[in-house]
Amino acid sequence: MTDSPGLSYKARRRWSLVILLLGVPAYIVACVTVINLLDRPPFWLELVIYVALGVVWALPFKFVFKGVGQADPDAPPEDHY
Repeated sequence: MTDSPGLSYKARRRWSLVILLLGVPAYIVACVTVINLLDRPPFWLELVIYVALGVVWALPFKFVFKGVGQADPDAPPEDHY
């Protein structure tokens, strides 16, 4: 039984790869662009914004990444001799 509703282990692995290779770089570019539109806020405010945005991106994708680093729970057990 999987932790996420509707997505198999293999689907979650594929989506996590897509998110990390395409989504995160696009998100970084978008965040830097928005910060540049603010006309360089003070350093401390810029740091707080980047830290908050660094945490916020992962919240909607928590169910995708959950358990991806573990062994496939649906795979048949391997025999070790």
